[in-house]
Amino acid sequence: MTTWIEEPEGGRERGPRAIARAWLEVLVRPRRFFEAGVAPGDQAPGLVFFVVVVFCAEATRYALEPGAYPDLGVAPALAAAFWLGLVVLLVAPLALHAIAAIQTLCLMVLVPDRAGISQTVQVIGYAAAPCALAGVPVPALRLLCTTWGAALLVLGLVVIHDTSRIRAALAGAIPATLLFGYGFRGFAAAGDLGIGVAL
Repeated sequence: MTTWIEEPEGGRERGPRAIARAWLEVLVRPRRFFEAGVAPGDQAPGLVFFVVVVFCAEATRYALEPGAYPDLGVAPALAAAFWLGLVVLLVAPLALHAIAAIQTLCLMVLVPDRAGISQTVQVIGYAAAPCALAGVPVPALRLLCTTWGAALLVLGLVVIHDTSRIRAALAGAIPATLLFGYGFRGFAAAGDLGIGVAL
């Protein structure tokens, strides 16, 4: 899945090394990453990146958090393959595109002159980078990862759609709530830490 098309001009490289490098770059130099690494019409690397992040988070959660997934009454390896396959190969791609559609609608209201949908998909996918560690059952770490991801989403919207931080924050509020608050369980982590969330 990481090499199905030739590398387009200005897009991301393919392969495991490229995914690892993208993960480090988006965490260390996010503005530069979004400026150089998001290309029109090149969703594939962002989608694969997001799927890998979800796999890391959910595999860690499955291994370290007892009862995270329902017991199927089969061998543990089969149960793990079923649940992780379902989440990673079906739920994650569908969720990414659904959230990108919502994000696009929000941008239509607040940012009239904006970039394309494929770039929005990439921004959301790469903004999830910190959440590769969100499966560790430590509420403070999970909250840090999801808050960081939401901040990266806003920054990515600023850079890619050439808008203000205020507009980007308003446009990204609902997608960030869905993806980081509920999807990566940031709100649950906040609740575990005794931090009230009015949503």
